[in-house]
Amino acid sequence: MFGRRNTGGGAAAQTVPQPPAPPKPPAMNGAPLHAPARDNAAPPDFTHPLPFERPMADAAESGANGQAPLSATVEDAKRRVQPVLLKRLDLGIAAALPREELQRQLSDVVSEILAEERININLTEQRALVAAMLNDMLGLGPLEPLLADETVTDILVNGPRQVYVERRGKLELTDVTFRDDAHVMNIATRIVSRVGRRVDESVPLADARLLDGSRVNIIIPPLAIDGPSISIRKFSKKKITLDIMEKQSNLSPAMARVLKIAGRARLNILISGGTGSGKTTLLNALSRMIDPAERIVTIEDAAELQLQQPHVVRLETRPPNLEGTGEIAQRDLVKNALRMRPDRIILGEIRSSEALDMLQAMNTGHDGSMGTIHANTPREALTRLENMVAMSGVKLPSEAVRSQIAAAIQMIVQISRMRDGMRRIVRITEVVGMEGDVITTQDLFWYEFKGEDRDGKLAGEFRCSGLRPHFTPRAEYFGLDRALLEAVV
Repeated sequence: MFGRRNTGGGAAAQTVPQPPAPPKPPAMNGAPLHAPARDNAAPPDFTHPLPFERPMADAAESGANGQAPLSATVEDAKRRVQPVLLKRLDLGIAAALPREELQRQLSDVVSEILAEERININLTEQRALVAAMLNDMLGLGPLEPLLADETVTDILVNGPRQVYVERRGKLELTDVTFRDDAHVMNIATRIVSRVGRRVDESVPLADARLLDGSRVNIIIPPLAIDGPSISIRKFSKKKITLDIMEKQSNLSPAMARVLKIAGRARLNILISGGTGSGKTTLLNALSRMIDPAERIVTIEDAAELQLQQPHVVRLETRPPNLEGTGEIAQRDLVKNALRMRPDRIILGEIRSSEALDMLQAMNTGHDGSMGTIHANTPREALTRLENMVAMSGVKLPSEAVRSQIAAAIQMIVQISRMRDGMRRIVRITEVVGMEGDVITTQDLFWYEFKGEDRDGKLAGEFRCSGLRPHFTPRAEYFGLDRALLEAVV
C-alpha cells in the first residue's frame, strides 16, 4: 500500500498506490494517534505548548542527541510531510501517550505519509525527520541539538535565519534556521509560558528560564526590528566548584583557598563583572561553602541559581499583568525575605533600588549574604552600588551611603571574560573601611597579563599582595586564621 522504505541509504523502490481502503492507524490502548482527515477541519498547530510537554533533559535525550542540524533533504521532507501530519494528528489522543509511545506511533504515521507522497529518504534521514517533528511538538524545535550539545554555552537567535552559539568563549554562526518569524515566536511563547509569563506585542520583552535553569531573554517586534530574538545562557550539567575553577586556571590555588575561607567566615561578598563573565557560575561555586544547616533565601528576576544546600527558599520577581498592575520587584522580595528568618540572603543581581534594602540586610545580622553586580572594576562596583541606593528615592547624604556600603560589603571579587575566551578572576579586593568620605580598599590578589602564546591564549599569572587580610580577626573567630595567613603570606 505505501511502498517500501530503503533502509540502506539508496533510493527507495516505489510501488504504485492502490485504491483499496486506507491503512489501519497505529493505536495505543485502542486509541489511534491520528484521526481521519476532515475536509473542512482546520489543522491543529502543534507548535504551541502542549499539556504533555516533558523536561528539556528528556527532550534532549530522546530527540536530536546533539546531532548536527537537519540536512537539506530532511528539511525538504519536513516541509512536505508536516502539513499532512497536522491534518492527521489528534492532539487529544497524543496528549495521553507517553513520550516513547508517541515517538513510535509518530514514526509509523510519518512512514505512511512518506510512502503516500513518494518521498525517498533512507532510514537514518527518516529517524532525523521524526526527531525534528518530536522536537517541534515537545521541545524547542531547531534549538534542541544546540541545547543537547555540552560544548555550547550560549545560544543567540537573531530572527529565523541567523543563530549563533558560543563555544569555548568564541561566537560561531550555525546552520540552524527556523521556518519564519512565526516559528520563532511559537518557540518563544512556549519558553515563557512554562514559567507563567507571556510575550506578545503588548509585552514585547521577557526574562524566563528553561527547566534546567538556563537563563532566557526574549525580545520581539516592534522592539526587535529584524525579527524575534532569543538569547539563552545555558547552564552546564557539571556542577562547577572552586576546585574545578582552580584546575581550569580560572584562579590560583591561593585565591581559591581565600574564597573558601571567606565563605566559611560568613563575609558579605559582592561579585562584580561584565555580561557573560561568569558571575552566576562563581556565585554558585561560592555558595557551596555555606553550612548546610543554614536557611538561605535567594532572590532573582529569573531563578537560575543552583544551590546545593537542603534549606533554600527560592523567590522570583513577577512582571506586571495586562492592566499594568501586580508587579513584584526585587526590592519587594528583599523586604519580604527579612521576615522569613533567613541566615543568608543571596541576590542574583543587584541592579536597582533593592541595593538599599540589601545593604540594610547585610548590616542587620544576615552575615554571609552575597550578590552580583555589573561593573568593570571593584571601585566601579562600589560607585554603582552608591548610585543604585540613590534610585530608591530615599534622601541620604553621600557620606552616609558610603559608610553603610563600607560596613556592609567585606569583599569584592572581580571576574572577567578575557579575549581568549577564558574567564578569570582578575582581582580579589577587600573593603577596609572609610577615610573621610572615601571608601578604602586593599587588593589581596590580581591577575597580571604578560602576553600571548602561540595558540592565542593569554599568558599571565595571579599575583598576591602579601598583605594581612583585614578580615583576619573574623577568620580567627571561625578557627580559620592560620589557613588564611598561609594562603596570603
